[in-house]
Amino acid sequence: MSVALPGPIGAYFAADRNDFDVAFCFTENAVVVDERQIHLGREAIRRWRAEASRKYSYVAEPLAVSDVNGQTMVTARLSGNFPGSPVDLRYAFVLEKDQIARLEITL
Repeated sequence: MSVALPGPIGAYFAADRNDFDVAFCFTENAVVVDERQIHLGREAIRRWRAEASRKYSYVAEPLAVSDVNGQTMVTARLSGNFPGSPVDLRYAFVLEKDQIARLEITL
């Protein structure tokens, strides 16, 4: 299934899928919240993504997108070599111009 995503969000999922540096999709002072951990700024985001790649091999496939209270909500199926795979996750994006200013990933 193909879901139409806003440019920066589509770039994020494409970079993640191809194991490229996702940090370029974010503003300089962006925030990522994942697994109850906060990652502030591009360098921290770069380390977060690199650590996830070292621990697990996975693919995130966007299934649905909607706008809720100024956030772009993406439901994506994450499948890979981690406990509980596959799992549907919610990605709450806040965009600032053509970049991601905030991303929170939850179940």
